[in-house]
Amino acid sequence: QGQLVESGGGRGQPGGSLRLSCAASADTFAVYTMGWYRATSGNERELVASITTDDMADYTDSVKGRFSISRDSAKNTVYLQMNNLKPEDTAVYYCKAQHPRLPRIYYYWGQGTQVTVSS
Repeated sequence: QGQLVESGGGRGQPGGSLRLSCAASADTFAVYTMGWYRATSGNERELVASITTDDMADYTDSVKGRFSISRDSAKNTVYLQMNNLKPEDTAVYYCKAQHPRLPRIYYYWGQGTQVTVSS
């Protein structure tokens, strides 16, 4: 467990949509909270959205109403549906698995996928 494989990044137009995917191992997915973070050049990674094993979701204010996080237990995959894209959404997006009780001890990062929003 611990391997996270991201896909779906690329270029989108302002007002358009992209969907990011993050595939995890079955053991990780069954227990861990999953989340998406993003980082621009020179900045720290910041939380975009997270979702628990019982489908409780949380979002940063800047993406509320535009992004939606979900998880598919049959595929051990978490998704980030990104609608109404804005240029400020441009960043490298990282998937993270985090143990709900011991997040500082048990966590895993994906390698990141670039999202670029431009005309």
